[in-house]
Amino acid sequence: MYPALAVHGALTAKVAGVDTLWVGGEGGMEESLVKRQGIPFQSIPAAGVHGVSLLALPRNLALLARGVLAARRILNDFEPDVLFFTGGYVAVPMALAGRSLPSLLYVPDIEPGMALKSLARFADVIAVTTEESQKFFKKQVYETGYPLRPDLALWDRQTAHQHLSISGDLPVLLVLGGSKGARSINLAVLSNLRTLLAKFEIIHISGEKDWQTVKTMREHLPVELTARYHAMSYLHEMGAALASADLVVSRAGASSLGEYPLFALPAILVPYPHAWRYQKVNADYLTRRGAAIILQDQHLNDELLVTLNVLLENPNKLKAMRAAMFELSHPRAAEKIASALIQLAGG
Repeated sequence: MYPALAVHGALTAKVAGVDTLWVGGEGGMEESLVKRQGIPFQSIPAAGVHGVSLLALPRNLALLARGVLAARRILNDFEPDVLFFTGGYVAVPMALAGRSLPSLLYVPDIEPGMALKSLARFADVIAVTTEESQKFFKKQVYETGYPLRPDLALWDRQTAHQHLSISGDLPVLLVLGGSKGARSINLAVLSNLRTLLAKFEIIHISGEKDWQTVKTMREHLPVELTARYHAMSYLHEMGAALASADLVVSRAGASSLGEYPLFALPAILVPYPHAWRYQKVNADYLTRRGAAIILQDQHLNDELLVTLNVLLENPNKLKAMRAAMFELSHPRAAEKIASALIQLAGG
């Protein structure tokens, strides 16, 4: 969703009076976030059909058929010049209904999921985060990088430190435990918290599920350690956290391919183990280029502290990781995709 919002921002900056309609799934948080940006939103029914049980397949096929009919009604009413897809099975009905229209597909992760591979058949242009994605497509792809929200680039280190009350006396460790399925990251940090706070100032974004546990742990810290532990359930100003940090510990979602390079932020990545291998492929890409280190989820609690100590004792290693991460930056990705959409629309 955030790459699409970034592209929409770049598009409206290029062309005055762009008329946009966002089509998404029913019953998710997507609608409220999109409407908050002032973008009209309509939902359609949809469901995945790949890998589902035989019991669920008839229901999902029925939802897909209903989605195609709803998509046709939307297209007849809205009459778009171009379609833009960023993935998810909700896009499949729209692609089927709008296959006669010019379209652009953006692939955030290096390896596309089944829905994205299906959408690629209909797309006139396929934009990808890295050239590594070419092997997954029979069509030629267009490497743009990961589209970034413009507010991220507004933050510099000094302003970010002031905003988050970072002293800067110690290296700053950013922990992102708020993504789906990132509880193990939260728990690994909490189990080593006092030792970590002796060496780092920590920004810990935990997510709502673990927030009460994190909050209670913070309340029981000595005063001198509490000042170094900047814990929160959510942070709207993510650019401030990224600009403040010297190192990040997180999952390896697609945003790690764009946001960390923008800030030249070395990473310890913990791919989510209970899903298809997208995060592992992303993490491998950054690791092969010297920008990140991978820790396996099942070993995280034992290896996190050791890995952090090794990096602290090797400043040249951190410096090399920082340089390698910055080499992967594509700050104009959203602008490139917006330009391609304008061209497809006949502009």
